[in-house]
Amino acid sequence: MKALRFVAGTLEVAEQPWPVPEAGEVRVRVTRAGVCNTDLEIVRGYMGFEGTLGHEMVGVVEAAGKGAEDWIGTRVVSDINLPCGSCARCQAGEGHHCADRTVLGIAAKDGAFAEAVTLPTAGLVRVPEGVSDDAAVFAEPLAAAFEILEQVPVSAGDRVLVLGDGKLGLLCAMVLAGTGADVALGGRHPRKVALAEAAGVRARGEDEAPFDLVVEATGSPAGLREAQDRVRPRGTIVLKSTFAASPDLDTNGLVIDEVRLVGSRCGPMDRAVEALASGSIDPTPLIDARYPLVRGVDAVEHAQRRGTLKILLEP
Repeated sequence: MKALRFVAGTLEVAEQPWPVPEAGEVRVRVTRAGVCNTDLEIVRGYMGFEGTLGHEMVGVVEAAGKGAEDWIGTRVVSDINLPCGSCARCQAGEGHHCADRTVLGIAAKDGAFAEAVTLPTAGLVRVPEGVSDDAAVFAEPLAAAFEILEQVPVSAGDRVLVLGDGKLGLLCAMVLAGTGADVALGGRHPRKVALAEAAGVRARGEDEAPFDLVVEATGSPAGLREAQDRVRPRGTIVLKSTFAASPDLDTNGLVIDEVRLVGSRCGPMDRAVEALASGSIDPTPLIDARYPLVRGVDAVEHAQRRGTLKILLEP
């Protein structure tokens, strides 16, 4: 099969053996995969990963290992964290932080920029018929946006700022707007701000501050310092960006203003799929272009252009 691989500093589409599912696993024929900023950072050296990229995906189960046969023919999305299932953290329901986990297309597990990928059934979520592949491929980043609500109480009337009008920033703004909070978007691209406004998010005033909650989703090391400038004393900053470089952080300011800094990563896939099924969130306007897998290198290059939103791969 064909797969988009990053090995020894080179990104290329290469032939790979078809993966064979083990017991408790399935092989998913990928129908859509999304290029994420994390994929771009991996190409720049983040995580030191080598192998098949890609963790945002939707597909159909075409083969199964022992005990997973009931999944064959099911359209699914998947949690990207693949925990061991037996350690103390896993037993406590904290599989996202399992010390022995692999992470799809990010850490020790070949990803979804391929014709097919093997996945454990424990992380699969069925996709309802009414949800298109174009919408379902957003389930993973949308789940990451919902993780904010798992970590931080957000109420109607709270003043919330989302920094960054990229793919994840827009999804975070859409999710937070559903709480009834006063949500502003800090972005520089009129087209993206218009997408947010259509979802009930307003544009941030140039000098507007302070905010109760600031979500940093700029994808830039400079974003965290801006978040500190915008949050109120005893407010909360949620840090969503990951990147190869080190951020600029004023630790003195955090202490003096007693600001709560919350790292936030992956979230509840089932909650994301429910939002897609209900129509409360429609991420498909974020799609900028789609490429066949054989042009995967072109797709990644397109995703790196300033102002680009979601690029899809279609194996």
